[in-house]
Amino acid sequence: MGDSFQADMDEFLPLRDVVFNTLRKAILTGELKPGEHLMEIHLANKLGVSRTPIREAIRKLELEGLVIMIPRRGAIVAQITEKDLKDVLEVRRALDALCAELACERITQEEKQQLKAACDEFEKATGTGDTTIIAAADVKLHEIIVEATGNRRLIQMIKKLSDQMYRYRFEYIKEKDQHNNLIEEHRMIYESIINNDKEQAAIAAKVHIDNQEKSIIRQIRMESKEK
Repeated sequence: MGDSFQADMDEFLPLRDVVFNTLRKAILTGELKPGEHLMEIHLANKLGVSRTPIREAIRKLELEGLVIMIPRRGAIVAQITEKDLKDVLEVRRALDALCAELACERITQEEKQQLKAACDEFEKATGTGDTTIIAAADVKLHEIIVEATGNRRLIQMIKKLSDQMYRYRFEYIKEKDQHNNLIEEHRMIYESIINNDKEQAAIAAKVHIDNQEKSIIRQIRMESKEK
């Protein structure tokens, strides 16, 4: 069992929520790996809590599809499956294209500057080789485009999907030979938005998602063969 994560204590949150957020983050970032057994006693000792908030957190994680309960084995971190990936990216592809189109119409001068800076920051992040830093830079870049739409409902929908995509994003970013492609795809999206080219922006956003899907499916299949 991975031992690098710790409870993110927050005095304003109930303990059960702190435990849930901590375990959820550990699963999304891959610190708790697909197929890993979540032992209540071990987690309770590690996080310095009783088994009750651990049990409650596991129940909530099961509802989110991040954990599955197996008879006589208990809680297991859910595998990343091709079906789940395709379901999430199918929706995200359509919404990202819409975001890119709306950003062409509504992005402010300040947001254009932020987007350029985010592209540069992402490129710099890939040089660190740190998956967490690269993923954070990727999220920030896409958040600027989403916020530029000014559509609160759309922003909420993307936020929910982004949480579900986090596991997949980590898998994608692990492939170092994809980093240059990511940099180039971000530049294409940025330039299309700056030029107010809605058609090209939508195409670039879809290509970006399509390439992620191909890469992650490749990794899922490789990992399946290794088991």
